Amino acid sequence: MKQKRFWLVVVLMLALSLVLAACGGGNAANEPAANAPAVAVEEQVAEEPAAMAEVTLRWRTRPDNQAEIDVYQAVSDDIDASLANVTIVYEPGGSEGSSYQDVLKTELAAGTAPDVFWIPGTDVADFAKRGLIMDLRDMADATAGYSDADFYPGPMFHLTFNPETGNTGETLWGLPRDVSTFALYLNLDLLAESGAPDPRELAAKGEWDWDAFIEVAAAIDALGSDIFGYGQNAWWGPYGYWINAAGGGFFNEDRTACALDTAESLAGLAFEQRIYTEFDVAVPYGEDSEPPFLAGKVGMFQNGRWATPGARASANFNWDVVELPDGPAGPSNWLFWGAYVVNANTENPEAAWELVQALTTAATQGKIAELGANIPSRVSQAALDAFVTFTPPLNNQAFLNGLARNPATEGPLWAGNWPEFDAVMGPAVTAVLNGELSIDDYAATICDEANKTFSK
Repeated sequence: MKQKRFWLVVVLMLALSLVLAACGGGNAANEPAANAPAVAVEEQVAEEPAAMAEVTLRWRTRPDNQAEIDVYQAVSDDIDASLANVTIVYEPGGSEGSSYQDVLKTELAAGTAPDVFWIPGTDVADFAKRGLIMDLRDMADATAGYSDADFYPGPMFHLTFNPETGNTGETLWGLPRDVSTFALYLNLDLLAESGAPDPRELAAKGEWDWDAFIEVAAAIDALGSDIFGYGQNAWWGPYGYWINAAGGGFFNEDRTACALDTAESLAGLAFEQRIYTEFDVAVPYGEDSEPPFLAGKVGMFQNGRWATPGARASANFNWDVVELPDGPAGPSNWLFWGAYVVNANTENPEAAWELVQALTTAATQGKIAELGANIPSRVSQAALDAFVTFTPPLNNQAFLNGLARNPATEGPLWAGNWPEFDAVMGPAVTAVLNGELSIDDYAATICDEANKTFSK
């Protein structure tokens, strides 16, 4: 009987130890039995749930200035704090110009590019057709609450365009970070000193046109040899406004061929040429007009909403904005946009998609709008109503008016190659505006060369 009781106690103790191990008592659950075969250890480890791995995501934008870098770093810090098991690292990219996109392409080829990055709307097709960015459609369709219709339809037409079928709505190459329009940033102190009419008042009366613009620019320019009536920077957006406002454009209606040599396009470019060569009221073309504007030397500086943080931080004079003057074809502007896209070779596509969504929420866009860099890309009257309260400038409505005044939507060339088209157009326009090339000589060759960048 004693022997039976002894073995009964042994059995009970063994059973109790197994129960405690199963319940996680002490470290027994992590230790194999003394004589257990190796395969049993492997099976025991495999059955335990794996710990959630920490993911690091790098993301990049192309900020216009230090003030805008600070905006996006603050956004990055907020998102980093809100995402579990994900560390977010923000990398500011280069400034205006194609070098930013060229650097990205080099890094993508080398496998060193960020997981998520912003690119201009013009470049979406080029990156997509090269296979450099990921189609997010399947992940978006599986995401509760996501809808393409939450964003402006102009950018979403291109972001959902399928180059294989020619249909929109079938892919998702990214989400729009923001939208923007041009305005003229006004130095109100120079304006008052010149005695010229206030463009804001002229616009309110429907009298702000190209003739009035020249009148104001000339009056300010006459204040001194170091003062300029107007300034713009040397890229396609500013000169594209003058072409568009005359009734022209870069492309034909279906964006399959060059239209730079139409009578309307040539009229717009010819007027802009006169600003530099005849009226002589502008910062020399090709020079960066933002530093002299911030230094108080330029009366009217043409730029987008992204220039607002810099003006807030650095302009030591009274300033505001006004919509662009009406051209011969009436009101005109650009609907600028760019998109957050995902590196096609990211090791963490789901986390990258989560970051893209976080960067484009209404709350995130509200923070950016409040700090002055952009207009929210989400279609929401509440967002627009909030936007006009973020001052300075006082006349934020000028940017929203640009959205409603016949803007041309910035967009890629699915039937061609935008970087190559821009490489033909940009130098030719520069030569015209600097007086090195006549309008007639420009017209004789520009579309012959530009049409080589379209698919045959």
